[in-house]
Amino acid sequence: QVQLVESGGGLVQAGDSLRLSCAASGRTFSSYTMGWFRQSPGKEREFVAAITRSGGNTYSADSLKGRLTISRDNAKNTVYLQMTSLKPEDTAVYYCAARRALSDIAYYTRSGEYGYWGQGTQVTVSS
Repeated sequence: QVQLVESGGGLVQAGDSLRLSCAASGRTFSSYTMGWFRQSPGKEREFVAAITRSGGNTYSADSLKGRLTISRDNAKNTVYLQMTSLKPEDTAVYYCAARRALSDIAYYTRSGEYGYWGQGTQVTVSS
């Protein structure tokens, strides 16, 4: 089992950058594919990015490519989401998620595929 705690959210202005962190408990962090999702009021939770358990492969939503980078440090049990050129429509609660990976290249883009979730961190982008 793994517990996830996100941090790094806040109020920023359009065009700013922000780095979110997600710290995981447990000694098997490197066994998990990690993902980031976000949810705005009245909208469904949407996939943002995912990274394979070794960090060798990353994937991001097509609409966000070029503006974000997902990375992980398995020695620190932490996954990061670096976002740049933030827009007001990026305003959402950002969630970190984990799922035990089935292979070194496994990644998952649907929220239902993840079994562990953090409590979320609010990101608000003002215009």
